[in-house]
Amino acid sequence: MRLDSRIAIVTGSGQGIGRAVARVLASEGTAVLLASRTFSRVKQVADEITEAGGRALAVGCDVLRPGDIDAAVGACLDAFGPPDILVNNAQGGHMGGGMPLEETSPELVEQALRGGLFATFHAMRACLPHMKERGGTIVNFGSSTGVGGDPGFAAYGLNKEAIHGLTKHAAREWGRYGITVNTICPAALTENLRAKFQENPRWQQAILKAVPLGRLGDPEKDIAPAVVALATDLRFLTGATLMLDGGRVLLR
Repeated sequence: MRLDSRIAIVTGSGQGIGRAVARVLASEGTAVLLASRTFSRVKQVADEITEAGGRALAVGCDVLRPGDIDAAVGACLDAFGPPDILVNNAQGGHMGGGMPLEETSPELVEQALRGGLFATFHAMRACLPHMKERGGTIVNFGSSTGVGGDPGFAAYGLNKEAIHGLTKHAAREWGRYGITVNTICPAALTENLRAKFQENPRWQQAILKAVPLGRLGDPEKDIAPAVVALATDLRFLTGATLMLDGGRVLLR
């Protein structure tokens, strides 16, 4: 129980990486507020955690709506207390895919930014007053798509790179409060990606060919433990980007 008595908010925790992060944090003793646009999914994850002896509360939260984010933070305060950990995993709005840059409209870019950058920004600001006196851990999610500039994903990629910028600014300004802010760029085999691979095996082969380790990460075994590490052993790391992608993108 490395995180016993800690409290976390995890957005987009109804499936995939968010679900894995919530489950692993709970297994380490964290009380977890699970927020997702689809309440039925996040409720199921919360039930899994509580049945295993953990503490969890599910709330419906569309990150495109700042009021929903504020309400989620309020629910966390009422149920468990002030958050020690914020994991901004949710990405609403336009996800892109196969759309050339010259065909990407400003409206699609705005959708991506509202569902990613702005949602992350608002959640961070909503949690800041509760972390100022106690310190905290903020984990944002970027993407190797943005770092590498993958063709066809302009709106999604530039949004994720903007989150990197937000991470750096917050790390500089909020370090004096004992708050660390880092970005994780994962390459994980989630339920949605597994389904897409079944539809397009050649795309799967092309992606795996670009990964030196020859596989995508397991959300619960390869990605979620990094969040635990950032809240425990890596408390001196801030403003960093962790490429948890099997070596697909190598930074300097």
